[in-house]
Amino acid sequence: MAHTELQDSGAKAKERLVLQGLETIAPLVRSVKETPEPIPTEVEGTIPSWIDGNLLRNGPGKFEFGNRHYNHWFDGMAMLHQFRIRDGGVTYMSRFLRSDVYKKNSEQDRIVISEFGTLALPDPCKNFFQRFLSRFEMIQPTDNASVNFVKYKGDYYVSTETNFMHRVDPENLESLEKVDWSKFIAVNGATAHPHYDPDGTSYNMGNSYGHKGALYNIIRVPPEKTEATETLHGAKVLCSIVPKDKSHPSYYHSFGAPASPVTSVSSTLAPPTGNISLLLPAMSENYVVFIEQPIKMDLLKIVTCKLRGKALSEGIYWDAGQDTVFHLVHKHTGEVSAVKYHTKACSTFHQINAFEEDGFLMIDLCCADDGEAINNYLIQNLRKSGDALDEVYNATGRAFPRRFVLPLHVTSEMATGQNLNTRASSQATCVKTGKDTVFCQHEDLHGDDLLEFGGLEFPQINYSRCNTKPYRYFYGCGFRHLVGDSLLKMDLKDKTFKVWYQKGFYPSEPVFVPAPDAEDEDDGVILSVVLTPSRDKGTFLLVLDGKTFQELGRANVPVNMPYGFHGIYEASL
Repeated sequence: MAHTELQDSGAKAKERLVLQGLETIAPLVRSVKETPEPIPTEVEGTIPSWIDGNLLRNGPGKFEFGNRHYNHWFDGMAMLHQFRIRDGGVTYMSRFLRSDVYKKNSEQDRIVISEFGTLALPDPCKNFFQRFLSRFEMIQPTDNASVNFVKYKGDYYVSTETNFMHRVDPENLESLEKVDWSKFIAVNGATAHPHYDPDGTSYNMGNSYGHKGALYNIIRVPPEKTEATETLHGAKVLCSIVPKDKSHPSYYHSFGAPASPVTSVSSTLAPPTGNISLLLPAMSENYVVFIEQPIKMDLLKIVTCKLRGKALSEGIYWDAGQDTVFHLVHKHTGEVSAVKYHTKACSTFHQINAFEEDGFLMIDLCCADDGEAINNYLIQNLRKSGDALDEVYNATGRAFPRRFVLPLHVTSEMATGQNLNTRASSQATCVKTGKDTVFCQHEDLHGDDLLEFGGLEFPQINYSRCNTKPYRYFYGCGFRHLVGDSLLKMDLKDKTFKVWYQKGFYPSEPVFVPAPDAEDEDDGVILSVVLTPSRDKGTFLLVLDGKTFQELGRANVPVNMPYGFHGIYEASL
């Protein structure tokens, strides 16, 4: 049974889907065993023979060591998955990332390193005085890279938001090399969602922390290697942005670690550590857009969390009294625009696309009217059932696709109080409110019918064709549960959508794979890993037709998997 409520939240009614009788999803967040050798799958229907490559997925796969359990979904040990697709068939394999954290925890059979929502307890083998002193030590940054697969200079890495990534072999998922961002540039980490130019140049975001507070940094990594052993060599900080409050910078899923002595970042103020994937900078053809949102990090609380016996996550809070601010940085010069684009307090975990047109920059993102959702994804909440599970879901804000229109040429001659958006095709407004300030109100990229599917998250586009360009389609998961329970194809032309839904099944982030010699934007397939908590070993790789959104085939995998975060598809060479 479901019904919709419109709750007043000030200037605009707040949309909220209220559900009862949700199915338990506890099996989707349980520890599983790895499958280190490829195993065959049973294919139903037809998987197009032109698909030849690997779908690589990342996410937590182990939630306890000994008698100690992780508290938050984002804390589980990274498990890497590979679906090898060739000649209409699929094989599957998985491995735990052999991070230092995983190895240390396994050796001692307890949680040794703190994660985002879990504080590691002192070594019980130490005496009382040693355990007391350990509370004054800095938290070690985790290298549990459980968020995404990314590429730099042609190499594959798994990443989180600390200063550590791991280079991995996509063919056998073996961990090859631990790489430290702070050995190359003065940042304390980077997001798990870089953007790429057509030539392979990568852009990312990373915080730095010093005795004067925090800075947001735009990072650029060149596409070419000069030596085969290179990793992040040649990376540069394109520019730095000063937070509105240096001691309370915005949370944008970039949790850094203490700076290496070889960098210029002071370690007087220790940065936060953690491993989640929530927000990334958007990128148009000429600009990087950083969104400073009212999810804030109290650096003093984070620095002292071990002393206070609290998890790092307790230093993150939502400040509804703050605006969300868009910062524009020119990709080629590093110049930060003096104009700041404000909107009402909102949170965004994933952006859809950004592009320039007619002197405006359009930025499309999945956006919620509060920033409390992150606190609800505790393991204990995800394992609830009955009324308790319903209560957690109904207290969690929903994200919806929205468009903001930012005028690129704001001059002193422009009058205040007038809408600068002259584009008849857009309902978004952007009003100059001061010399260098524009206040923006969004346009919804959906109709009211999306409300019944719980909004949309995990957005994807035809990236190789449409990134930084005008586009028509995007894909995502509907959220009538705490994890995605449907797949959606959104059409921006008329704000309609197509749905794949089967009761009791929970699909992952949809990945679009374009067909060879495709003429249309949606000519290709959607790949998604689908789990069911009510059936043992009921996992399958789903293949949908990109145009009709109808099922073409599925590959049944005879293992259990936990619900993961992100991944990529890479075609065979």
